[in-house]
Amino acid sequence: MNNTLFTRIAPAFPRFAPLLAACALAMAIAFVPGTAHAGADDEGDLDAPNAAAGAPAASTAQDDSSSDDVVSIAADGMSASIDGSPFALENFSRSQVGSNGDVDGVYEGYRYFVSDEPGSLGVIATDGLTVVYVPAEVAEAVGFDAGSSESRGYLKRLLVALDAQNSKGGATLSVEGEWVFSGQPEIEQDGVAYRFDQELKPGEYYACVVGADGSDVTDASNPSYVRLTHADFATLSPADQVSVVGAPEGFAALASFLQNIDYSPLWVTLKTTLTAIVFIFILGLLAAYFSLRIPARAQDIADSIFTIPMVLPPTVCGFLLLLAFGKNTALGQWFIDIGFPLIFSWQATVIAAVVVAFPLMYRSARGAFENLDPNMLDAARTLGWSNAKIFFKLMLPLSWSSIAAGTVLSFARALGEFGATLFLAGNYLGVTRTIPIAIYFEWMNGNTDVAIFWTVIIMIFSFIVILFINLWSRRTTKYRRGADA
Repeated sequence: MNNTLFTRIAPAFPRFAPLLAACALAMAIAFVPGTAHAGADDEGDLDAPNAAAGAPAASTAQDDSSSDDVVSIAADGMSASIDGSPFALENFSRSQVGSNGDVDGVYEGYRYFVSDEPGSLGVIATDGLTVVYVPAEVAEAVGFDAGSSESRGYLKRLLVALDAQNSKGGATLSVEGEWVFSGQPEIEQDGVAYRFDQELKPGEYYACVVGADGSDVTDASNPSYVRLTHADFATLSPADQVSVVGAPEGFAALASFLQNIDYSPLWVTLKTTLTAIVFIFILGLLAAYFSLRIPARAQDIADSIFTIPMVLPPTVCGFLLLLAFGKNTALGQWFIDIGFPLIFSWQATVIAAVVVAFPLMYRSARGAFENLDPNMLDAARTLGWSNAKIFFKLMLPLSWSSIAAGTVLSFARALGEFGATLFLAGNYLGVTRTIPIAIYFEWMNGNTDVAIFWTVIIMIFSFIVILFINLWSRRTTKYRRGADA
């Protein structure tokens, strides 16, 4: 399994991600004074004596995967422990990106915000190097020995498991490449300085990556260029002081998932679709009736205008609506002036749904009206019926089966609208985030299980819609056959 696939699958199966990560680890070490290096291909004796923390390391390479025990990860993904380890991790956090500007006019390098107090364990990951900083006083207090293969093995497995759990689709820590452990707040490797516990602002501590000469190492033209992937931070604590409550399993896991999920996309979708279908139904019938009462040449133009949203990509429809209702247009500015801005509001989701689903209702209604016997309509007029009476008493009842099918199809189209809604209404939780938008952003954020849940919900709705159309069509067919007999 490659690394990209692992990062996609792990969030959906949190119980198995630590086991997969633990089974993948096989590391070894080579030492320089003050810093412990772990190479991926070295092998050694697990029972070899361990050097004291901070002491020069032994020359014998040792296997950093010192135990086969499974990493226990808390349900919230913020703490983890291993049986036999004297220490555990808690308060885990992950920074996918950092900042790269000056601080009070001084360039401090590419920096990640850590905490409002010093002493956190820090990890900075690049394509080929993983730098781990464990403050010396913390290491001594919890029993972490940077010169011990066993200690490094425990810590690496904890970090890899928690990092995978919190990756949300991003890059993850890997046993490939080089790992460096140090108790010093500044570590220099290949012309790059990795600095931890840096108080760049009062009460704000950062981890920084900068060239040894003070240059920007994220600049591809820099000879010391490194590709930073992310950073992790946590509190290293004695194992007996960390309580790791794992995720529930079986029906308990399902109940917990359903209890904790945010259902606002469902309510926003239903509210939007039910409101939109009212406008779609009325506008579709009026447009179909209107298009049949104008000259033939004008009908072609009107029909093209009413149908074009059905053939345009939804993103194009959304972009055109954004141009029409944006603040730079007279219409958009008028709505803003009256205190009712449309862009990025719930009303915008309704407008987007109406525009993309309207053609289905229009085409269904027009086709039904065109199939009516014109002689029957003329006979009604000779009896003195008004156009309104003919429409409501004759045209609608005779065309109702097709109109109902068009209404249901329009409802389904509005239910699944994504592109135009995202362009015009955006993605605001509880306001404009519909189910299709929730599926996309949950998947992008690595919440595959939530994306799957909403996918199942939308499939159920679609199934019900199709089943309704089939049952209605069968009922209508039987009625017509009975009438013909």
